[in-house]
Amino acid sequence: MSRVCQLTGKRPISGNSVSHSNRKTKRRFIPNLQKKKFFVPETGEWVTLKVSAKAIRNINKHGLYAYVRKLEKKGQETGIKF
Repeated sequence: MSRVCQLTGKRPISGNSVSHSNRKTKRRFIPNLQKKKFFVPETGEWVTLKVSAKAIRNINKHGLYAYVRKLEKKGQETGIKF
């Protein structure tokens, strides 16, 4: 399974772990992804999505339908059809 948020498109990025002696080793920063079911009242159906914690907070605030419309208006491809 890929570690990519289906709504925001967040994916792992790379960087360095820096020790106290300032040695650097490569590491990955992985997004906080959760698999969650959402109910869409506009269509009356359940949708299962793999989304980041930030996306879950925005969905709780605005609603799934409005949040997806907002992302599409910004030009971001979500891949979800209502």
